[in-house]
Amino acid sequence: MNSPFGSAMGPPSRGLSPQELQTVQMMQGVMESCPGKVVMSGGIGFVMGAAMGLFMSSFEYAGPSLNEEIAKQTTKQQIKHAFKDMGNRSYSMAKNFAVVGMIYSGTECCIESYRAKNDLTNSVAAGAFTGGLLAAKAGPQAMALGAGGFALFSLAIDWYMRRD
Repeated sequence: MNSPFGSAMGPPSRGLSPQELQTVQMMQGVMESCPGKVVMSGGIGFVMGAAMGLFMSSFEYAGPSLNEEIAKQTTKQQIKHAFKDMGNRSYSMAKNFAVVGMIYSGTECCIESYRAKNDLTNSVAAGAFTGGLLAAKAGPQAMALGAGGFALFSLAIDWYMRRD
């Protein structure tokens, strides 16, 4: 299949002006650079975290475990409280997902650039670093567990994505 942006197997198709070709090459260069990958991962992580936060916070208001203080409020106040809480949780999860995505993608890109290889070792090392860094405040045992867990998760995801 031939697209104006090229394919994974070859250069962009003919028919693009030199300026369009230069723009496409510049966009590809930004998307393949480490800072570009970090920014994209942070943005995508932020959006995914916001969606997850919204989804997860919606379950708090379902079921019999409703706080008595909230139950005594008017319906309008309850809705206002629920939306405010959902927004706060969405924003919090969005920030967390963005940070994790930025650390992981930045680390993986730096390791890949240093090793000049694109293999599973990069994702395992980046996962170990990310997991250890995220658990650093909890002590060395938590860092080791976080590094191991994140490395295994990264290995599983990358292996699944690379299988033919």
